[in-house]
This record gives sequence, structure tokens and C-alpha cells, in this order.
Amino acid sequence: MIIVVANSKGGVGKSTLAVHLAAWLFHQGHRVTLADCDTQQSSSEWIREARPEVRTVRLDNPDIILNELPVLAQDADFVVADGPGSQTETSRALLLRGDLAIVPCKASMLEVRALAKATDVLRQAQDIRGGHPKAVIVLSMVGKNYRLTQDMKDAAAALSLPLASAAMILRQIYADAPGQGAVVWDMGARARDAANEADQLFREILPHAVRRPAAISAVRKKTTSR
Repeated sequence: MIIVVANSKGGVGKSTLAVHLAAWLFHQGHRVTLADCDTQQSSSEWIREARPEVRTVRLDNPDIILNELPVLAQDADFVVADGPGSQTETSRALLLRGDLAIVPCKASMLEVRALAKATDVLRQAQDIRGGHPKAVIVLSMVGKNYRLTQDMKDAAAALSLPLASAAMILRQIYADAPGQGAVVWDMGARARDAANEADQLFREILPHAVRRPAAISAVRKKTTSR
């Protein structure tokens, strides 16, 4: 399965989501490849430190993406592609090959409404491919006490995109993780809330990927005892 983390708007937590998703899938016992398709190449550097067992590749050319993503998928259970923060041919190539698009979005009406423009390329890919890739909006970098308003639900519904009920809260621990070469499951008791919410989110989006229910909790027990 090829999962594309996509939003043409930058600063919405794409790399944080992609790296943690790749690590979560690895903990579930899957063969995982992270394809870093962003020019900043931050996610591939991060995952190499946090989970060197996860294969990484860097793909920033649309033609290479179209050719190589299906090949990568043959040798992995999941390919997680971290998309660029711009409306480019790279985004189009990813969505023409992806099976699922995860669209992170900040929790405000302005951000949700901006998705109408940000998802233009997604719509084009779905038109070409008869409804594929499937897509889901994930609220990212939201306030700890955020509330999902009916207006936001309506805005997402107007885009005909489902909205995940779990969200990624804006926490300092996510900002600290890259510098420590870690993901939240490695960072002890102070990251427990973030670890729980990330686990909950990925179980909601990818229930069929859950192979080892105790895998994440085992990692937590090991790291919180440090």
C-alpha cells in the first residue's frame, strides 16, 4: 500500500506525521519504506536516526516517482511518501500512484477552507483514477483543548473528504523529537500523551494494519523505564 502525506500548504506537520506513521507501521511488524519527496529531505534524515531499520529513499522528480513508487511497493508492505509543501508536479505524481492520501490540516476554519484549493491536485488524480486515491483529513498541530466545530465538519463534508476523529495535538515533544533522532514512543513518560494519540490516530486510519496490539505498549514500557 502506498500512503501519501499530502498538502500543498507548508507548516502543517506533514513530516511529523509521515515519520511517526512509518515508525508505527514498523512496530506493527510490517516492511516499511519511507519515500522522502520533499526538497528539504527532513523526514528521511529523521527516520534514519529514529528507526534505521526502515528503508528510506529520496524521490524528488515526478517521472522517477511515477516509475519507482510501484517498484518500491513490491518490496514493502507499506510505502509512506512525504509530499512537498507546494502545488507541484511532484504532488501530482504521488497522488497518481498513491492508494491513500492523508491530508494534515490545522484546526481553524481558514485552514479547512483553504483545503478547497490545496486539494485541487487530489481531485484531478481522483478524476483520472476513478476515485483513487482515497483520502482522509487529519487535524494536525491543534490546541490541546480544541473542539471540532460543526462548521469545520461541514467544510470537510463540502470537500467530500472524511475527517479523522483523532488528531495530533500541538506539543513541544513533537518539535523535540527530530533533534533527538527519536519518535514519541522513544521519549519516555513525558511523551506518553503524544504516543497515545498517535497510536489512536493510526489505528483509526489504518485498522487493517494493526497486527501486533501489544507492540506499541511494549516499546513504551521499555522506554519509560529509562
